[in-house]
Amino acid sequence: MAERIARGVFRTEAPVTVESYAAVVGEKEGQGPLGSCFDEVISDSHFGEDTWEQAETRFQLEAVGLALGKARLCKDDIDIICAGDLINQCIGSAYSVRELAMPFLGLYGACSTIAEGLIIAALLADSGAALRTAAVTSSHFSTAERQFRYPLSYGGQRTPTAQWTCTASGAVILSQGKGSIRVAGGCIGKIADLDVTDINNMGSAMAPAAADSIMRYLSAAGTSPEDYNCIVTGDLGTVGSRLLLDILLKQGVDITKQHRDCGAMIFDPQQQDTHCGGSGCGCGASVLCGHFLPMLENGEAHDILFAATGALMSPMSLQQGESIPSISHLVHLRKD
Repeated sequence: MAERIARGVFRTEAPVTVESYAAVVGEKEGQGPLGSCFDEVISDSHFGEDTWEQAETRFQLEAVGLALGKARLCKDDIDIICAGDLINQCIGSAYSVRELAMPFLGLYGACSTIAEGLIIAALLADSGAALRTAAVTSSHFSTAERQFRYPLSYGGQRTPTAQWTCTASGAVILSQGKGSIRVAGGCIGKIADLDVTDINNMGSAMAPAAADSIMRYLSAAGTSPEDYNCIVTGDLGTVGSRLLLDILLKQGVDITKQHRDCGAMIFDPQQQDTHCGGSGCGCGASVLCGHFLPMLENGEAHDILFAATGALMSPMSLQQGESIPSISHLVHLRKD
């Protein structure tokens, strides 16, 4: 059973390991600096479907299918799948799992959902409630723009602090002792709110939540930033990343050398006009599965903290004058 080491912080006891993983991205993501890392690049934003929402479901199905294929598994080998996305009521995930016919836990943590899914999937495997679990998330630029901002045909001007929602999906399969990358522990995030109300400045809204989870895990584990090869955030982008470093420095913690941000890595802001970088449930998931898990598997890194970040915004609440609450869930990944 997992061991509680602080409030909301745990380490796993059983060897819960990453058995397989896969990342599928859209054309713009495939043209970015990490393009060669992903398992598949889909040039058609509709993925052969009639709507963007249906396309997002296809992205999830493709990522899960590739991860299963790598491990020579079938869908019946997965006891429980934890899945989520940004579409209302997580219908992208519901429709993908409808086809997969797996026991399903639907999750919403905005862009932090992949870490939330990994934590729950790891704890289920660690407890013995499941032998093999999976976590998958997705996002799509066009579905997110339509839901959270403006219809694409509106042609609104993007602000300098805006981020580009990634069209992408990442899937991870966990089991007991079937792989060399271990989920060593985790930290369940707390809501942070700096009263940010600008839907185009999510990085600033999320940075305090990331700082809190990183500080809590380092303190509970009795470690320092130097004990990790990378401390990865999900999608703070360039503005949020700078704010995160400033917040931690004021608390006497310097992660400048270790910090990487998936949102800042996935696009070339000069060549691709993405302003502050990428965002979305598929951003951190695809970069984790395409870049950081291979680093661990190949021995290029041995300890990584992955702190996915989520802006829990709602168009309705923002219209009513509410601010954007944010959260960051952290997963400690270790190469055994």
